[in-house]
Amino acid sequence: MRASGPDTAASLSRRRAEPLEALVIDALPEHAVPVFEAALQQVCSTVALFRDEPTDTWRIEGVREAGAHDAELDAALALAAAVAGIDPPPLLAAPVEADGWLARTVQAFPEMPIGRRFLIRPTHVPDPVTRGRIVLKLDAGLAFGSGEHASTQGCLRAFEAVAHRRPRTVCDLGSGSGILAMAAVKMLPCRALATDIEPWSVRVCEQNARLNGLVPRRMRAILADGWKPRQMKGVRYDLIFANILARPLCDMARDLALHLAPGGTAILAGLLGTQARMVLAAHRRQGVVLERRIDVGPWTTLVLRRRG
Repeated sequence: MRASGPDTAASLSRRRAEPLEALVIDALPEHAVPVFEAALQQVCSTVALFRDEPTDTWRIEGVREAGAHDAELDAALALAAAVAGIDPPPLLAAPVEADGWLARTVQAFPEMPIGRRFLIRPTHVPDPVTRGRIVLKLDAGLAFGSGEHASTQGCLRAFEAVAHRRPRTVCDLGSGSGILAMAAVKMLPCRALATDIEPWSVRVCEQNARLNGLVPRRMRAILADGWKPRQMKGVRYDLIFANILARPLCDMARDLALHLAPGGTAILAGLLGTQARMVLAAHRRQGVVLERRIDVGPWTTLVLRRRG
């Protein structure tokens, strides 16, 4: 499971008198999850993903004010179905108790080791001294990018493999929870910039950075549409994380190459194995070469390097 959103369901219930409603889409194939997650995020304050192991399908649950933004939701779901190439799935709606939904989210978000070095620890789990692993703390109600998804796992494993280069400047493009930027800053003496197109993701990233004791001079989060912000103009990074989707990765290949320092490393994820060749071709045209590929289930992480 992973959850995303600027507020937990419990905080929504405290702040608003309006009744809450749960939206549920069940039995989604994994390749369709990102676009339907994005569709629900347009109208829901909190979205969670639950994987059904026996069927290898996913259920998406969102919480919103009852009946809010129906027209926008219908349009977003129709677009998601078209992009995923599937028939529009049934959407179930039911009243929800906010505290019960949050408790379920907490229960489904356990402590999780990833690779050899990292441990994702939700805040509801006791916090003992842990030797031999870098602990990344996340709030279960603010856990977009919690490490559950294979693309995040692939990025962390790829980072372990290249950390010996000791990058000093890091950019986490499309950062979500900020988990990748935090991993870099906690492991190495570097500075990281985390960017996201969604304002709530920037807030979540800032909260998680504080939760992990990271000061702004080491890690900061900004609202950014790709590589457009003035803070990024002319800046080159030793390491770039981009855990997004295949087509945006292709569209931004030139900008990524321009912002990657000579000899720098880019870790790209959010793509299926069947999309890897397309993404790789777009970056090879910009002088960036493949160094290694990591597959976790149907998802692929590409480790690329710019020629020195």
